[in-house]
Amino acid sequence: MTASPAWPPTCSAPPPRSSILNFVDQHRQWGKAAVGITDTNADRQHSFCAWAILQDTPMVVENAHLDPRFHDNPMVLGDPYIHMYAGAPLTTPSGHRVGTLCVMDTQDHPLTPADLQALQDLADTVVNELEFRLLTRALQWGVGAQAQFTQELSRTLQHAQVLEGVNSLMDLDLDPEHMTMSAAALLGEAIGSDYTGLIVFEDDDLRVEAAYARPGLPDAALAVAAHLPRWPGGITRTLRALSQPRYLEEYPLDPHALPLVVAAGIGQIAWIPLGTRGRITSLLMAVRLQDNAVTQWRGSDRALLESAGRSVRSALDRQVLWTASAAQVRQDPLTGLLNRRAFDDDAQRWHDQGQAFTLGMIDLDGFKAVNDREGHTQGDRVLKVFASTLRAELDDTAQLYRFGGDEFVLLLPACQEDTLLEMVDIAILAARQVAGLGGASVGMAHSGEAVGTALLELADTRMYAVKQRRHALKRLDHPAATHSHPTDGEGRPTLVDAPDHR
Repeated sequence: MTASPAWPPTCSAPPPRSSILNFVDQHRQWGKAAVGITDTNADRQHSFCAWAILQDTPMVVENAHLDPRFHDNPMVLGDPYIHMYAGAPLTTPSGHRVGTLCVMDTQDHPLTPADLQALQDLADTVVNELEFRLLTRALQWGVGAQAQFTQELSRTLQHAQVLEGVNSLMDLDLDPEHMTMSAAALLGEAIGSDYTGLIVFEDDDLRVEAAYARPGLPDAALAVAAHLPRWPGGITRTLRALSQPRYLEEYPLDPHALPLVVAAGIGQIAWIPLGTRGRITSLLMAVRLQDNAVTQWRGSDRALLESAGRSVRSALDRQVLWTASAAQVRQDPLTGLLNRRAFDDDAQRWHDQGQAFTLGMIDLDGFKAVNDREGHTQGDRVLKVFASTLRAELDDTAQLYRFGGDEFVLLLPACQEDTLLEMVDIAILAARQVAGLGGASVGMAHSGEAVGTALLELADTRMYAVKQRRHALKRLDHPAATHSHPTDGEGRPTLVDAPDHR
């Protein structure tokens, strides 16, 4: 690699003393490019990078002298006198961590999360460059005669541009299927296929989405893809379990060829597995007819399909991780409900939908006494039971949030107070099976009364009015306070209360 690693100008921290691109094999680390240091080759047993490739995220050693893994390392005690080290793994699309892009210093050198993200972004750029070179080399190895070399070189440039386009698609904010379909459309035209599509297995269902079809493609050929879900089960099971690319050069000669497919003129088929995520398994399918000018899957075709497949798989995996991380950021760790951050994100969306909705603020009465009397572990159980029971009472149109402590917030389509109070009452009854909870105070506000934070403050004010009313009743020894909760209109006890603001 001719370029040397450089510290990005966007980083807040000053440049470290050294920046290195290291590869790690079974016995050693060896440097491919470096700034600020001349020789980074070392036995694997002394390699910081050998530890960094054991994880998916950047590894940071703030003080190697205090780290039991490195305090007696020759590179700490002697040249290059490593004090601080940070290394981002070089992860190939197939998931192999082959080395690191790392920085080091001989003194304290704090790095911010933004600095570490920049380091990881640079590492990803290195991997993309390696993938591009791998594609180019694979194409060159497939070249035979000089005439073919010129043709392949031209195709290599075209395919490299297509691969660059595929990689650019991976950076767009697209849903997984749309992203994959767009990539398949680019590939279909580049490799001269007559049809390119996406095969999706979801639980027991199978569907095929067309991404690219050559203009003028016969209806019989188009119908083949549509009939794929009705192909014999053995074929579909084989496709679902496929872990490596599969290429059929002369489909009519295959012993398992289906008459319907042969009659449609299908000559070549390629399947590129894109992996399984959750309940969904997907494959890229490219088809050429028997009269196609290209009579076999060339080395350049395979290299492009497989490189693009690796890029798509990597992007899909990143989306899964990002989705999981985003969900975790929005989730209350104790109850599994949505948290305050999620509410702040969602509240405006509820307003923008233009449909009437209700906001409910809920505060558990006597929860502090439960913590004081029975301990915080028991208090946590009360919160979990209350949250899970109330969540079960709500349908999918409602969202329940925990703001912290014993405060909960509900967003749901416009409803009557009695409906909401009844659901909260059921949740309180369940929580009382765990500990002696006093009940709940509920404040409600409707979307037509205020907007944004004003609506939340209105519900909060009403909730506290309920709580103060209860406290006042107890202080006055009012007959209505002889039990721990108020009664409904027919004299039956209820565990929750809300202000009469109608």
